[in-house]
Amino acid sequence: MTLGFLPRFYRCAPLALLLVSVPAFAQNGFVPLFNGKNLDGWVQRNGTAKYEAMDGVLVGTTVKGSPNSFLCTGRDYGDFILEYEVKVDKGLNSGVQIRSGQYESETHTHIWRGGKANEKTFPAERVNGYQVEINEASRGSSGGIFDEARRGWIEDNSADPKVAAAFKDNEWNAFRVSCIGDHIQVWVNGVQTADLIDSHTLSGFIGLQVHSYGGDTPMQVRWRNLRIRDLGTRLWEPLWHGKDLKDWTPAGDGIWEVEDGVIRGRNASAGSNGMLFYSGNFSDFTMRFKFKAGAGNSGFFFRCDKLDKAPFVAGFQAEIDPARDTGGLYETGTRGWVKRVDADLIAAILKPEEWNEMCVSAHGRRIAVHVNGMLTVELIDDPGRLEGLIAVQVHSRQTVEVAFKDFELLSDAK
Repeated sequence: MTLGFLPRFYRCAPLALLLVSVPAFAQNGFVPLFNGKNLDGWVQRNGTAKYEAMDGVLVGTTVKGSPNSFLCTGRDYGDFILEYEVKVDKGLNSGVQIRSGQYESETHTHIWRGGKANEKTFPAERVNGYQVEINEASRGSSGGIFDEARRGWIEDNSADPKVAAAFKDNEWNAFRVSCIGDHIQVWVNGVQTADLIDSHTLSGFIGLQVHSYGGDTPMQVRWRNLRIRDLGTRLWEPLWHGKDLKDWTPAGDGIWEVEDGVIRGRNASAGSNGMLFYSGNFSDFTMRFKFKAGAGNSGFFFRCDKLDKAPFVAGFQAEIDPARDTGGLYETGTRGWVKRVDADLIAAILKPEEWNEMCVSAHGRRIAVHVNGMLTVELIDDPGRLEGLIAVQVHSRQTVEVAFKDFELLSDAK
């Protein structure tokens, strides 16, 4: 089975394309998000900052004492190319929300700073989601991705001098944002500032942020030439029906059973590897599933081959182990450990004896693994396998108990 994937956009459009008049925006599939006259089609969520249309420019002005404010599109977008120009007063932080939403009720989450999780509570209706950062040049973070009110920084390239130099203070800056499936990219003035694999959210509204500001003199952020090319929306589609093992083939030792939509695997301490292979060949895909690791070592195999003798498999393994290494990448039969995971990260995010979510993205030679929404390992330009089977495992020579459910594939855009 080979899953189609839309082309990725590795180059920024020439700057001249960003400076065309509003009537030309409908060309090449782009349509304007802002009509240059008023705020029709937009709705303010959170905060009391002032938004207004002035001479073809959308202006946001701080209000002392206001929390973060967001002027949001009245509809959601999934896959898209978004282009806009922005100028911000030096000293004011801002951003553009993409694929964003609002919490339905009070929500507890962890904001990651310096590799540590800081627990935060956000009220109902708080805007959250991916934010394309806008900041003064000295901060070097413009064009990075901050997960607003959710996970914190997930793509901070401010240490890269080329990225840090891309944004110009007191000037109009051209941004281009590409969201294609789980691939999010950003360019600022033609310089790529973010290249992220993340499928935490597949669609949502676009929002223009005016950050909270405590100064007595109001500050402003301005946007113009906002336009978007809508490329459809992707969905998570079930891979396995959850009823029986008709589409799976066991190999080696191990006992596999289905109960209430859950595959349960176990192995005795004397047993060899137990493998369960799903039918069909996979090359490029993004897949997620839930797992519960009770005891022992297990894993999700992909781009692998089924062998006739132990270990019965050769290929990539995303590790599952309640003791260590969950979310790391191992290649059975060749390289062994390809990339291990940070132990402190897994200790913070893994929920022993509970359901956890793993997402594996394999497109060409780029592979990324997330556990409970956090990136654990990523390979870029990896020389390894490009296609093969998928499978789950109970490891040899130890007592293993593991459960899997809700296998889903990211669809093509519709």
